[in-house]
Amino acid sequence: MSKRQLRPTVALRPVPVVLVTCIDSEGRPNIITLAWAGVVCSAPPMLGIAVRPTRYSYQLIKDSKEFVVNLPTAGMVAAAEYCGTRSGKNEDKFAGAGLNPVAASQVKAPLIAECPINMECVVRHEISLGSHDLFVGEIVAVHVDESVFDESGVISTAKVNPLAYAPPREYWNLGSKLSL
Repeated sequence: MSKRQLRPTVALRPVPVVLVTCIDSEGRPNIITLAWAGVVCSAPPMLGIAVRPTRYSYQLIKDSKEFVVNLPTAGMVAAAEYCGTRSGKNEDKFAGAGLNPVAASQVKAPLIAECPINMECVVRHEISLGSHDLFVGEIVAVHVDESVFDESGVISTAKVNPLAYAPPREYWNLGSKLSL
């Protein structure tokens, strides 16, 4: 097998797409689309999100010390692209993307109603990495739409139909479950 060696780069693909909600000091919510996100600890449950310091949402998360990770479906690709290519500094991304905010139970940032899974997080660690800073958030509440549970009460990945990303600017769905 022939392989091409590349310069050091992130070749992990696909990665999950998440819509992260945050809130400014005056109570205005914002949404940022991120693909640099993932589980970093199971006990206590924690997620990491990497955000460029130049992004509007960065300072909102840094100041509020909280965020919500909302898992969009593959059918939400247009909303994800919209929220990732516009600045909430200049517009209301909820209105522009046709999404609806819902009050969270533990943090001030809202949930996104259209996302089947929402995880409320409180920032526990901030790590400067280079082009991005990593916010490690402890999950303090999880909301899951009833429609994505299977008959045995387990979250069905097929019913969630999550959105995935592969650079440069390719969105994917996950396809089907593989047998072991």
